[in-house]
Formats: sequence, structure tokens, C-alpha cells
Amino acid sequence: MGMNMQKMMRQMQKMQADLARVQAELEEMTVEGTAGGGVVTVVVNGHQDVQEIKIQPEAVDPEDVEMLEDLILAAVNDGLRKSRELSASEIEKVTGKLNIPGMPPGLM
Repeated sequence: MGMNMQKMMRQMQKMQADLARVQAELEEMTVEGTAGGGVVTVVVNGHQDVQEIKIQPEAVDPEDVEMLEDLILAAVNDGLRKSRELSASEIEKVTGKLNIPGMPPGLM
């Protein structure tokens, strides 16, 4: 094994360790998705797990359950989108530094 190969293996091992750390941190990080100007708020962690859903009383209309369902759906999707962006940017901090030949950037 040449010097270059050993160096690359070390970099790969470090990157794997960094990725494991980032994955653990993402579980603790949260983002908020909202809909209806904040009448529905959803808290999502960096692993796309929905942790909390808050609904303001004014969003609850027994005559219009469908509107509330739409708001919850919109808030959840907003939260998941933000969570994926958070996850991608955190992972890119690790993988962005290392250019692996034959591997598209940001793909791990």
C-alpha cells in the first residue's frame, strides 16, 4: 500500500467518525415547521422524526376539520423539508472537505 493510499484510508476513517458524530448531533437538533401563520407548529429533529405538534385553539373548528388537517400536513412537510436541509448542510460540512474520486459530491 502506497503512502497516498494510507493517507486516503486515514481520511476515510476520520470522515466516518465525523459522520457518526454528526448523525448523533442531528438527533438532538430541531427545526420548526409552521402553517397558517403559526397556528400549527411542528418540531422535527435532524433525523426527520416529528417530535412535537402544537395547535393553537383558534385553528380548531369542528365545522372545518379539513382545514386543520391541511394546516397540519403543511406544517409537517415544512418541518421535514427544513430537517432535510439541516441534515444535508451538517453532513456536507464533513463530506464537503473530502473529494473522493468517482463519488458525486454530497453523496454518502
